[in-house]
Amino acid sequence: MFFIVLAEALGMPVPAAVALVAGGAAAASGALSVTRLLLLALLAMLLGDVLLFVAGRYMGWSLLGFLCKLSVNPETCILRSAESFYKRGKATLLFAKFVPGINTMAPPLAGSMRMPVDTFLRLDLLGASLYAGVYVAGGYLFRDVLVSVIRGFQTAGRAVEAVTICALIGYALYRVWLYRKHAVYRVVPRIQVEEVTRKLASDEKEKVLLMDVRSHGYYDAGTARIKGSIRLEPNNLKEELKNIPKDKDIYVYCT
Repeated sequence: MFFIVLAEALGMPVPAAVALVAGGAAAASGALSVTRLLLLALLAMLLGDVLLFVAGRYMGWSLLGFLCKLSVNPETCILRSAESFYKRGKATLLFAKFVPGINTMAPPLAGSMRMPVDTFLRLDLLGASLYAGVYVAGGYLFRDVLVSVIRGFQTAGRAVEAVTICALIGYALYRVWLYRKHAVYRVVPRIQVEEVTRKLASDEKEKVLLMDVRSHGYYDAGTARIKGSIRLEPNNLKEELKNIPKDKDIYVYCT
């Protein structure tokens, strides 16, 4: 149980919630100690989260990008987590473990945003306790229901296997469709700094608009920007885009 929960905390595709429910059911039958189960689950989550928090503090966006490699669109994966921090702040850590994707991204994102260690540990412990408590309690209270469901699966046999295989094929096709849909975003046009500098120093400077699009946590009101640039909050694009001029060449820069 410890290693399953630790694996999920480190970003591996392991269903810790299912394991915790099963652990709760096992505790209800007397096969496991519920106290020891909860303590080990909390220890595993905290260990994994602290490791990612420290790594995020020193590796920043490179680690976030690595963790999002399995995503169809890594930048969207990162931005989704950053958006959660932007809208809910530190409270994100309280529910992050219940949201696939954000559960792994929250600790390194908090580290890269220089969240104080004591604040992180306090909020992460509360979030981990809530996560472990809900699923272990669910398994403990509904043990008889789980036993009936498992027996039903065993009785269904081949039908369950067929449904599972169809679901896996359907998911694989869905991933292929998403990959093709987002392929256009994998080639982002770029320009060299020297070329922009020349434009800003020439008669074309009135036609050039620079935008600072660093994500929340990497930008605040006192942060220095490139001279002449304006701020665009990437987590509030719908409103920000309404104010962008249509008659200029726009160049954006981020972290």
